[in-house]
Amino acid sequence: MKKNILFGFAACGAMLLSANVATAQEAVAVEEVTITETEAVECGDHFYSERGANWFLQIGAGMELPMTDRIADGQEHHRHITASYNIAFGKWFSPYLAWRIGATGGAYHVDADGYNKAKYINANADLMWDMFNSFGSVKSDRFLSVIPFVGLGVSRSWGWAHDPALYTQHGAVKTRVWEFPVSVGLQLRFRLCKYVDFFAEGRYGLFGDEFDGSAIGQNVDMNLNVLGGFNINFGGREFKSFNPCDYLGYINQLNGQVNDLRGALATCGAALAAAEAQLPCPEVVAPECPDAQAPLLSTVRFTINSAKITSTETVNVYNIAQWMKANPNSNVVIKGYADKDTGTASYNMKLSERRAQNVYNMLTKEYGIPADRLTIKAEGSDSQVYDVNNWNRIVIFSQN
Repeated sequence: MKKNILFGFAACGAMLLSANVATAQEAVAVEEVTITETEAVECGDHFYSERGANWFLQIGAGMELPMTDRIADGQEHHRHITASYNIAFGKWFSPYLAWRIGATGGAYHVDADGYNKAKYINANADLMWDMFNSFGSVKSDRFLSVIPFVGLGVSRSWGWAHDPALYTQHGAVKTRVWEFPVSVGLQLRFRLCKYVDFFAEGRYGLFGDEFDGSAIGQNVDMNLNVLGGFNINFGGREFKSFNPCDYLGYINQLNGQVNDLRGALATCGAALAAAEAQLPCPEVVAPECPDAQAPLLSTVRFTINSAKITSTETVNVYNIAQWMKANPNSNVVIKGYADKDTGTASYNMKLSERRAQNVYNMLTKEYGIPADRLTIKAEGSDSQVYDVNNWNRIVIFSQN
């Protein structure tokens, strides 16, 4: 009889123990959360122009040389060089392409059915292409740029010294000649400063047969125009860039920190459940749980060869400032990095130091963080946080 009673108590105790363990395990269940990308993006640098930047005004002067028909047999035929003047404006809408609208005018002299001269103005719409930016890296401070261009235009000639050998369908002499030339050319652009360039360019234009005041001979007349002058760049000549894949490393970092915290919480919960499940109940010893200080998730990313904090990254400096104000006993180390594929190790060390220094200056001067709570550390390119090269243009924060 006593054995049966003891067996009954033992069975009840086992059922209670199983219920306590199950209850404790349910109490510490952790929902798994993973931060993932929602949309595939194309990696690579994308360039954009700030509003009002990359407009230019071109002012120049030079020479022109008409190359037209020789009409009469035995007539002396000379090439006449005359002065020409130019003004144009345009915009670089990408680091590679620009449009330009301009006018060139002056007086030209020709030997076509006798010597003659006239005044003219030629307006062109051009498409320009920066070869060095297309075949090499995009650099706004490059000293020399080689820029081919093509253009369509309209030309008017008037004020002939002698009536041209051109007649209307009614037999009257034409005193004004209209042409619609096509042209190709090459411009060499030399950077003097952010806002001024010197340029030298040549344009070869193909005109109709009436350009020289005569419709006899070749069907096409040609004109060579060589100019030099200055480009005035409004808003500077610079393009900003961003890479939509730069945030992928940040997402992976967040995933790792979430998983670490979830694992620490699960371990602590399991230890607590094991203590509560002990029968009879001894004095419970609280397990040592890892210090769950708030991780410093904010980072500050930079563009290539730059220590400037962009407007899109300022919010991350602000977040660190707010965290430090909420945790007045915590100090922070500001670690600057540079990617190893750009620049030398010594240059990258100085660049990473400038990046960290600029973040330090913003925290202390704009957000009022005491300087003694911050430490600057330059890592250069010897230490790479991420496997993807471009992700290492970064400043990372850690608790001191």
